[in-house]
Amino acid sequence: MTSRVRTVTFDSHNPYELAGFWLQVLKAPRPDDDHPGDPYAAVVTDSVTLLFEQNDDEKAVKNRVHLDLEPDGPRDEEVEWLLTLGATIAHDRREPDGTGWVVMHDPEGNEFCVLRSAAERG
Repeated sequence: MTSRVRTVTFDSHNPYELAGFWLQVLKAPRPDDDHPGDPYAAVVTDSVTLLFEQNDDEKAVKNRVHLDLEPDGPRDEEVEWLLTLGATIAHDRREPDGTGWVVMHDPEGNEFCVLRSAAERG
């Protein structure tokens, strides 16, 4: 018997709004049954489903699990675009030779990393 990861779930103060950020990041359409004020909101892609559920607790420490994003284009362009969506840079791990990654926060402070694209890795 084998299991597979079906959904990655995040606690969120505003599920609809946070899902909206990730819908833009992953270029996914909003599900028809997600509405402002709902206790849950989803981002469904071919490779993963992210679920945001209402929880008013404050985030207290670093995430124990995070997403690693591999952009289709250059890493640095993706980082700049994510900043326009409301992400922030937590730690810049880029190296002068072009290797490395960028640790970012989504609008509610969840960590995620932006890696180099497949083309950049050669």
